[in-house]
Amino acid sequence: PKAHAAAGPLAPAAAAPAANPERAKWREIRSPIVGTLYRAPAPDAPNFVSVGDTIKQGQTLCIVEAMKVMNEIEAEFGGVIKEILVENATPVEAEAILFLVDPA
Repeated sequence: PKAHAAAGPLAPAAAAPAANPERAKWREIRSPIVGTLYRAPAPDAPNFVSVGDTIKQGQTLCIVEAMKVMNEIEAEFGGVIKEILVENATPVEAEAILFLVDPA
């Protein structure tokens, strides 16, 4: 039991420093409205963006459909997409974090 207790707290602590410095500077891109998120302009079209893509300010990242209105969500800043936190065709709340971006 003693060895297990020592290993438990150490494992997350050892992993955290490696992840945190880089993630700390990532910025969130949030949904301005409640609706359904679509990652592509049409079902048979490629996604607007993928992880690893470099984006520019004003670039369309996704669409949030609300009451049959397709609202294009644009990047407020440039950078590199690090994580996409919402699956295609899923509902999102206002202020939901959609993307994590390493700012340019």
